[in-house]
Amino acid sequence: MDLREQQIQRNSEILKKYIPAFAVPTIARWIIEMDFKLKITKERSTKLGDYTSPHSGLNHTITINHNLNEYSFFVTLVHEIAHLKTYNTYKHRVMPHGEEWKQSFRELMVPFLNPDHLPLDILYAIRKYLQNPAAASCSDATLMRTLKLYDAHDTNGHLILLEHLPYRTQFLYNGSRIFEKGEKLRKRYRCREISSGTIYLFSPLAEVEAFEKEI
Repeated sequence: MDLREQQIQRNSEILKKYIPAFAVPTIARWIIEMDFKLKITKERSTKLGDYTSPHSGLNHTITINHNLNEYSFFVTLVHEIAHLKTYNTYKHRVMPHGEEWKQSFRELMVPFLNPDHLPLDILYAIRKYLQNPAAASCSDATLMRTLKLYDAHDTNGHLILLEHLPYRTQFLYNGSRIFEKGEKLRKRYRCREISSGTIYLFSPLAEVEAFEKEI
């Protein structure tokens, strides 16, 4: 086995912990062929993943949150690889999520759209999303809801989607910070942190815990 095949095998061993098995061989090869570093990071509340173009002697870098289910991880990873593909062709001459990126994303994703590989609900949601991909997969409510169906269930039954809480309900986010749900502004809810009064915008699909005030 030559060095390239050894690298692909090593990448495959890591990837199979995070993405569906059908996608592992292709993406393991992409890491070598497109020459990027994949970093698996702690959960970030503002993004699922990101792409950084080469700079200061560093190569292409893609980061993905470690706690995504295998289908969310897969979609997010292909999304970020599409940024790399677009950068290699156009550098910084195009908009980050313009038509060039959308085309790159479609080209990378379409070969995976096989009912033998993906659950039908995810397959249909991705196909619909590909008609006009958004800046982030998490901003597409239909796709995000579908992907969330495959999250590990909260065994204590405490977590709930923010969109299901009544207006002005207080909730815990990340187990410690307390917010009050405010009005919806287009796609996100305006929520006030109780301790600081700072306003934050939350996705309707943020997983939170209803907070009961002590009497």
